[in-house]
Amino acid sequence: MDAIDRDIIHHLREDGRLANTELADRVGLSPSPCLRRVRRLENEGIITGYHAAIDPRALGRGLEVIIHVDMAVKTEAVAQAFEDALAAREEVVELLKMFGSPDYLLRIAVENLQEAERFISGTLNNLDGVGSTHSQITMNRIVGR
Repeated sequence: MDAIDRDIIHHLREDGRLANTELADRVGLSPSPCLRRVRRLENEGIITGYHAAIDPRALGRGLEVIIHVDMAVKTEAVAQAFEDALAAREEVVELLKMFGSPDYLLRIAVENLQEAERFISGTLNNLDGVGSTHSQITMNRIVGR
């Protein structure tokens, strides 16, 4: 991967809907070599997909909460059940299994504090294996890629 590939990735990260001609112009290539590079980046698994960025407020999910989860039971079966249960929840935007503490970092998007409390107390804390949770409300997103 060279500087042009990195530039292509940068521009596609900013706007995945860029036409190839516009992208080629921005990175200083003609359209054919640019398209070949994009296809190569896709085939090599560097570009894994194109996604729409959605304003969570437009979906009634303007409150973002980061939750640290420490597990009391750390078996593979409990971890898999925990991950499957959360992956199925609409509120869950991101779930990361961590090295060290906490065991999981969870990001949810909900409409308001009552929904956050309902999710944490009514869903998350009732999942098998959960030992403790610590939550933080996001004030403002500065960088999000």
